[in-house]
Amino acid sequence: MKPFDVYPLYDLEIVRGQGSYVWDDQGQKYLDMYGGHAVISIGHTHPHYVERVTKQLNKIGFYSNSVRIAPQRELAEKLGRLSGKPDYQLFMCNSGAEANENAMKLASFVTGRKKIVAFKGSFHGRTSLAVAATDNPAIVAPVNRTDNVIFLPHGDEKALEETFAQQGNEIAGVIIEGIQGVGGIVVAPESFLKKIRSLCDACGALYIADAVQCGCGRSGKYYSHDWAGVNADIYTMAKGIGNGFPVAALSIAPHIAPKYGMLGTTFGGNHLACAAALAVAEVMLQDGLIEQAGQTGDYLMSELKKLPGIREVRGRGLMIGIELDTEDSAPLRKKLLFDHKIFVGSSSKKNVIRLLPALNITKAHCDAFLDAFKQLL
Repeated sequence: MKPFDVYPLYDLEIVRGQGSYVWDDQGQKYLDMYGGHAVISIGHTHPHYVERVTKQLNKIGFYSNSVRIAPQRELAEKLGRLSGKPDYQLFMCNSGAEANENAMKLASFVTGRKKIVAFKGSFHGRTSLAVAATDNPAIVAPVNRTDNVIFLPHGDEKALEETFAQQGNEIAGVIIEGIQGVGGIVVAPESFLKKIRSLCDACGALYIADAVQCGCGRSGKYYSHDWAGVNADIYTMAKGIGNGFPVAALSIAPHIAPKYGMLGTTFGGNHLACAAALAVAEVMLQDGLIEQAGQTGDYLMSELKKLPGIREVRGRGLMIGIELDTEDSAPLRKKLLFDHKIFVGSSSKKNVIRLLPALNITKAHCDAFLDAFKQLL
């Protein structure tokens, strides 16, 4: 048997990581400005993270959700404090796609409706309804296609108003990334998020904030949607919440009442997953990483805007998109990796480079990237 060949791969193997660096099997060191798709939020093999997970594994790694799991309650309290939403409810699962799938399912349960509004450029995951709400027909299998998802232009308030005027009593929820990740680091206008909130309130639909990539403090606020000053009914989290351990969650507003059987999971919220997420939350609280991400991101974006060959720099905090004047960023990304030993990311827009480093990355790391990037430009 061999791996199912679904990813284009660089010809190297990463075997070790520490902080904002990783090493390959030949001992070569690389600066990680991508964090494995925004997953590494507190740095590779953070000492507190390793200790927390190891200690839990030496006790018990897993038991089912048929019994009380104290780390779940502890995590709910810490995430409520970290996010500024202590009255919300936590449901844990395993991946961002699963979180978004459950969020849309929950919106349909609560409202009794079928329609979901999503937006052009979106990416919400690869499971059934999550991929149906993703704006990429190439990854939507025939069995996933549905008329229940309405795609609208991103940021178009008029189109949103018209859709609610025509179909408001059929809409279960609106799902939106506060900052589109795969779509090229496109920040949702604050007025647009406020409009979603007001229309959902008026029509009894739920506002689903996809914070899988743009959450966990990456934008300089816990959820990037918080920049608009409105609360969503459901927030979805994954990636950075576990720093590499497969953890995801829904943060659910207090007005949504749970029922037995409404949602379920085998592995979600297990002891080991909670230990990983608790370690991340504790480091973020102790080290003030949300504020640090905002400050470091401001510095990095301001320096990038001074460089030639760049059409636009977008994002917030340490979720940054660099749109190049060229048509394709691949040659430059390859030179960064193999000539300068720096990992960066791509997007569905071929000329956009994504930067998604650990939230505790230093100014010195940023300067090393900037020096190499300037040389290549």
